[in-house]
Amino acid sequence: MSSHETPRPIGINLPSHAQDPDPEETREWLESFDGLVEHRGAERASEIVQSLIQHARDEDLHLPDSLTTDYVNTIPVDQQPEYPGDVELEKELRNINRWNAAMVVHRAQRPEVSVGGHLSSYASIATMYEVGFNHFFRGRNHPGGGDHVFFQGHASPGIYSRAYMMGRLSQEDLDGFRQEVSSENGMPSYPHPRAMADFWEFPTVSMGIGPVAAIEQASFDRYLHNRGLKDTSEQHTWAFLGDGEMDEVESRGALHIAAKEHLDNLTFVVNCNLQRLDGPVRGNGKIIQELESQFRGAGWNVIKVIWGGGWDPLLEESTDGALIDLMNATPDGDYQTYRAESGGFIRDNFFGRDPRTKALVEDMSDEDIWWKLNRGGHDAKKIYAAFKQATESNGKPTVILAHTVKGYRLGKNFAGRNATHQMKKFTSEDLKALRDTLRIPISDEQLESGGLYDAPFYLPEDDSPVMQYLKEHRSKLGGPVPSRSTEHKPLDLPGDKAYEVVMRGSGKQEIASTMALVRLLKDLMRDKETGKRWVPIVPDEARTFGMDSLFPTAKIYNPDGQNYLSVDRDLLLAYKESTSGQIKHMGINEISSTAAFTAAGTSYATHDFPMIPFYIFYSMFGFQRTGDFFWAAGDQMAKGFV
Repeated sequence: MSSHETPRPIGINLPSHAQDPDPEETREWLESFDGLVEHRGAERASEIVQSLIQHARDEDLHLPDSLTTDYVNTIPVDQQPEYPGDVELEKELRNINRWNAAMVVHRAQRPEVSVGGHLSSYASIATMYEVGFNHFFRGRNHPGGGDHVFFQGHASPGIYSRAYMMGRLSQEDLDGFRQEVSSENGMPSYPHPRAMADFWEFPTVSMGIGPVAAIEQASFDRYLHNRGLKDTSEQHTWAFLGDGEMDEVESRGALHIAAKEHLDNLTFVVNCNLQRLDGPVRGNGKIIQELESQFRGAGWNVIKVIWGGGWDPLLEESTDGALIDLMNATPDGDYQTYRAESGGFIRDNFFGRDPRTKALVEDMSDEDIWWKLNRGGHDAKKIYAAFKQATESNGKPTVILAHTVKGYRLGKNFAGRNATHQMKKFTSEDLKALRDTLRIPISDEQLESGGLYDAPFYLPEDDSPVMQYLKEHRSKLGGPVPSRSTEHKPLDLPGDKAYEVVMRGSGKQEIASTMALVRLLKDLMRDKETGKRWVPIVPDEARTFGMDSLFPTAKIYNPDGQNYLSVDRDLLLAYKESTSGQIKHMGINEISSTAAFTAAGTSYATHDFPMIPFYIFYSMFGFQRTGDFFWAAGDQMAKGFV
């Protein structure tokens, strides 16, 4: 590469399928590999591949980037499971919820209020949420315990709207959106447990808190299980995130922890609508490919959901690989523009770049190209397949990278526009077009009878098929989500005996206050009733505080145990790791330590099982970067000692 050449963005320089100089030879090699897998098994095939890669390196061969795959769905069509739901009823349900979510924000723009909100984020993620609500998210009453769902903050209007359909919120509540102080029924714009103590479980705004908190929540569930305190084997943690949010350093900074601890009870779902607040996330590149390489490199299972079912016949017909090559080479900025234009524009500017791909759609109308060739994140069957695979244990955390359109189905004035995040209201014509697109049974007269911002919510009759379907599925999954417990079990506090040694003092011997504090903690951890509930959390400063005295007895939590010969094994204060260890030793990582404190400190609400976190840190380091996380701990009403 010459000095003036710039490397291409991650994932946009994959090898061509259509330009294979000897496709027959390639096919033979692939068939040979398939035979190896079939006759010797996946493990042996993996060993052979590793040996080939190492041999190629020894021969100084150029190896392509192996962390990114083609810009297509990870799960092939023939491996998709049968969809278990009623497709038409679920589509009707999505449409109703889309309408009501849009009205939550639109009605909040009425002149006497004018607080607005965000229309387009929920519009892009609605299908994923509905698949989750109808088939995956387990409520608190499920026999295996409830799931933990970290909702994308800007999508809250859709969560409120679904709660309205469930009878959990009233129209007056919806009209109090973003009016926490000024309205008797005020609701926060984002998930805030302190503002809605029986509703929201996890605060997810500001950006970057959700990913770290979700990792530590999943880790804490395993901690409880491995210590024999609670069976959490059926509980799953979901974190719904935005692709723009993934630019926050915290969003990717703790990925290694989830992989190191084998947290296959954790799924990240990244809503890749390709847009941040002001414009494209990666206009010249491909954010899905970039995230795939980083998550895969960190040890995660990666599932890409890029194309909806309408693309399947085209991909099958494109046997020469020309369509995949075109998908690989197209940057995100172009993909965003295509969905802001028309089917004819897509025909000319996407398919038309190669005569072979243009021929694939010559029998399709512009209308078909526009409506049938949708993105994977808007296809319920593709999403279901990804969610199902993510929840099947494989020893790794999973990230689902779902390609969507910001402002999907809101109309051409919204979908894919750079300003769509800030757009908060509809014109009269926009409302009518949205009503027609979503097939909402509201008349022109109803839309025009009052002011522009009086457009009504829509709630079907309680005995209608769609309402019965909604409630039956939530009942089977264990009740409403999100939901936070407000009935807490009291703890039997330690008696005076636990404090005897500290109360006696040190006599004539001087002792540091920190050492006295640690001695008290050690005595409290011996208490018959509450001792097991203590969760000492330390970011690699235990010896500074004299906490190494806890190592041999309480032990350091490690889901893999201790599989090496410790250098200090013969010492009294040897470094001991254990699958049932009590100490959460976080390494040099104050942010994850604070998130671990929050997970343990809210166990009284998330698990109905109170724990007592004790987070001790070196003050000159401990408050750096963690202010926002302590704020979130307060919002989540964490209880413990810092």
